[in-house]
This record gives sequence, structure tokens and C-alpha cells, in this order.
Amino acid sequence: MTPVTRGDGPTQPPERRGTGGGEAVAGALDPSGELRSAASDCVHCGFCLPACPTYQLWGEEMDSPRGRIHLITQALDGSQLTAEASAHFDRCLGCMACVTACPSGVRYDRLIEAARTWTEEPPPGPSPAPARSLRDRAVRAAIFATFPYPRRMRVLTGPLRGVQWARLDRLAGRSRAVQRLAPELSSALRLAPGNPPGGRTPGRRSPGRRAALPGRVPARGQRRAVVGMLTGCVQQVFFPEVNAATARVLAAEGCDVIIPAGQGCCGALSLHSGRASEAAGFARRTIAVFEQAGVDAIVVNSAGCGSAMKEYGALLADPPGARHDSARQDSAGQDGTVAGWAARTAAISGKVRDLSEFLAELYGQSGVPQAARHELPVRVAYHDACHLAHAQRIRQQPRDLLQAIPGLELAEVGDGATCCGSAGVYNLLQPEAARELGERKAAAVRATGAALVVSANPGCSLQIATSLAATDGTAPAVAHTVQVLDASIRGLPATALTGG
Repeated sequence: MTPVTRGDGPTQPPERRGTGGGEAVAGALDPSGELRSAASDCVHCGFCLPACPTYQLWGEEMDSPRGRIHLITQALDGSQLTAEASAHFDRCLGCMACVTACPSGVRYDRLIEAARTWTEEPPPGPSPAPARSLRDRAVRAAIFATFPYPRRMRVLTGPLRGVQWARLDRLAGRSRAVQRLAPELSSALRLAPGNPPGGRTPGRRSPGRRAALPGRVPARGQRRAVVGMLTGCVQQVFFPEVNAATARVLAAEGCDVIIPAGQGCCGALSLHSGRASEAAGFARRTIAVFEQAGVDAIVVNSAGCGSAMKEYGALLADPPGARHDSARQDSAGQDGTVAGWAARTAAISGKVRDLSEFLAELYGQSGVPQAARHELPVRVAYHDACHLAHAQRIRQQPRDLLQAIPGLELAEVGDGATCCGSAGVYNLLQPEAARELGERKAAAVRATGAALVVSANPGCSLQIATSLAATDGTAPAVAHTVQVLDASIRGLPATALTGG
């Protein structure tokens, strides 16, 4: 293991803080002892190392889950984290592959999310980690002032289309100066929908063109359930066709689909980036909106969103240091206490289902799908989105749905458990690592010989489409699982998905 040194290393020992400083900070970081308990579950076996994408890239101990847990433990012992240690936390994708690989059941997800709050939302008193640079704070502020807000994203899509039309995005991508001085901007332009042209997705509208969805889509045939549908942020702006397909498939399977007009961001991007208070605010709003919808289940077609919504209980529990106290206020007439939120959160989170999970349960109750499947002769490579396969442990259900389509041939992607490099906003903040992981994923997808690659997360779709388009030859098209189901139900040809 990389040694922890004084001065220039990942941490500085407690005595560097002054009398009692280390103990005070350690107590503020983990007043309940939950983090220390989780960290102590790690037995240093190393099973996480080959599963970790950043360890695969660099082979550095501190860029592995085991190394990061060591740094977290040092901080809980009162050591001062340095900028180097914070960088190791930032370089973690949060893909949770290590959680799947760990034989001891270490909740690394809870540990890394807590560690990220130490920089983003430090507790009162001496900070456990150095403040970010002014530039870094400005970049993150811009990202989180935009992506969780669909209306703001739509406003920016006009200038984005202008940049793409003038081919300035390609110029920026080739400019070493832009890549050196503004790598986040270069990455954002590279990943933006419609750029590059080779990154094909079926039914793609121009970014920002809104596909109007009604507040209710009635069930076709016998009604089997009443479900709410989360429209998401990135999903509704950049992939409205996925939401439209989701509503059609659910309705075809006998579901009344309720699409609440007041919903916004679920908080996933903020939660996975250490902005817990911000995430809690989004979560409370989402809970209130879907409480009023009165549905049997809440169907989510974005893996990261579904994962976050299922974890609302941990997010809105009485937090260490009461860091969410300022966000406890609720709408009039509702119980805004911690106990009240616990009950409300449990009720809503218990209804959250990924689309494939919900359909599998629905078919399990009735025995068969209600909507007939038509033949769809296409070879499909299925990509496991990390927050579906690792965080929600949903792997077989989407495969079963695809394999039930007549004529469809399912191909497995080599090293499919490894992250594609999207990871929320990771590909904006850590563009070089994300690019390399994307290249590896693109090569693995191409090796399958598939004409279509399917995923269940908008970030993965953007990342994979961009990475595939950067390789030679005609790139496979990229689609969501629900678009394939929708095409089969509607009797569309395979070219509706592949574009070929």
C-alpha cells in the first residue's frame, strides 16, 4: 500500500492541526460512528482491485477502493486530508463495481459519498480537506446550475446547435489550447447530442426539441396497474424519445401511466457528487410530487435516477452533524420532522422500480406480456449500466426482456461489468480518464459485431455513442432497452433502430 507521508502525502497527521483539532474534526465527520464501522469491514483482501476501473487504468493503490478507504480511515482518525487525497476521491467513478466484488459486503458507496461531502459540504469547524481552487469551484457551480434543471438545459441547446452548425465544436476538440485550458468545455462539446454525426441513436430529436407527453397515458386493453413515470433531466432534454417509448410500452402492457407535471431533478447527480444538501432538496420535491400522483409504482428509465431514489431513506435520515437541517421545511400540512420524512421516504422509495424490473414483476404476476412482440432481426450488444447492475443488482431482467423478442440475437460485451466512463458528470470533470474508459468500452462493443448497443442510462448512451463514433468504420447505433421493446411491439423494422 502506498505509504501515508507527512507534508506532501495524501494526509497530514493529527498533530499538524494543533491541540485537539484532529479529534474535533473526526467527531464532526462521523458522530454516529457509522462510517468507521463501514470502513472497518474492509479486510484488505484486494478483490476490489481488478474490478475498479481507475485501478485498471493506473495501477495506483490510492486510486482503488481499498486505498480510498485507507484515506477515509486516516481522516476519521483525525488526519488532515491534502489536495492529493481529495484528488483520489474525485477520480473515483462511483460505479460500485467494488461493492459487487467485495466478499465482506463493505458499503463503499456510503463511504465515498460521505468523503465527497467533506470537500463539497464540510461540517462546521476546521475543514477536513482543503478548499477547491476558484476555477474548480466555478466549473462545478456551472455544471450543477445547469444539468439538474431541464429548462436551463433547453435554453443552452440553442447556442449548442449554433456551435455544432458552425463546426466550432470540432475545432475546439482539435485545439490543444482548449483541451489544456478548458478540458471540461472540450469534453462537453464532444459529448453533446448530435456531435459527432457518427454517434447514432434512433429517433433522436434535436437537443431541446420537446416531445410533449400528456399527464396521463391510458392503458391499452385490460388495466393491470397505475404507474408514475419519472421523466428525468438529461433524459427528457436529450432523449425525449426514450420517455415517449417508455409511456407507450407501459400503456401497451396494461398500465395507466401518470406523468406528473411538477417533477424535476431527482437529485442523483448531486448525491453522487457529494452535494448531499442539494440532493436532499431535490428528493423532497420528488417525493411530494409522486405522493400526490397516487400510483402503484414509480417507473424509472434511468439507472442513476432509480438508484438514487431507492436510497432516499439514507439521504433523508437524520444526518451526521445535521447537515440537512436547513432543508427540513416541507409544504404546508405535511410532517416535516425526521420521523415524518422517514415514513414518507420509505413509502415512495418502496414503489421505485427500474423499467425492466417493473415489467419482470408484472409478467411474473400474470405469466405473460400483454402486448405481442413482432420479429426484430438484429444483433444487440447489451451494456450493463453501473447503477443498474451494481447499485440496484438488476442484470437479468433487461436481458430476459430482450431475449423474448423474436429474431433478436443478444451478444454480451466483454468485460461488461466495467464502467464506460460516463458516471454522472465524471466525463466532464475527469475527461481524460473517461475518454480512455470510453475507448475501451467502444472496442469491446465493436468486438461483438452487433449493429445495435443497448443501455438503460442516458449518460451511458451519450458516452458510448461518442466513443464509438471516434473509431473507424460505421458505428453501431445506440438505443435504450425500452426503444427495442417499443419497436417490437409496434412492428417496426430493425432499421428503425439501427438506421441502416
